[in-house]
Amino acid sequence: MSVNYGSKRVVTGAHYGVRDWLAQRVTAALMALFTLIVLAQVIFSSGPIGYETWAGIFAAQWMKALTFAIFVALAYHVWIGMRDIWMDYVKPAGIRLALHVFTIVWLVACLGWAVQVLWRL
Repeated sequence: MSVNYGSKRVVTGAHYGVRDWLAQRVTAALMALFTLIVLAQVIFSSGPIGYETWAGIFAAQWMKALTFAIFVALAYHVWIGMRDIWMDYVKPAGIRLALHVFTIVWLVACLGWAVQVLWRL
C-alpha cells in the first residue's frame, strides 16, 4: 500500500522564466512604440525645437498619462533585469536581499521623480 503525503510539486526552479522573458519583450515593444510616437511629434512639429515645443508635446493630459505608463513599463523592465542579475551573480542571500531592496527603492524614487517632472510642465 502506497501512501503519498503532501502535494506533488516540482521543487526545481520557480518556472517564471517565460513570463519574465515575455514581460521584458512587451515592455521593450511599448517603449519602442512610445519612442516612435515622440520622434514623430518632434519631426513633424513646426519651427525649431526649443523648450516651448518640447513642453508642448507633453502638455496634453493623455501624453502625460501615456508617458507615465511608459515609465512604469520601464521600471518593471529594469526590475526584471536587475532581479535576474542579482539572483544569478550574487550568492550571499543577505547581500542579494539588500540589493533587491535598494533596487526597488531606487525605482520607486525614480517613478516619484517622473511624476513630479511630468505634472510640473
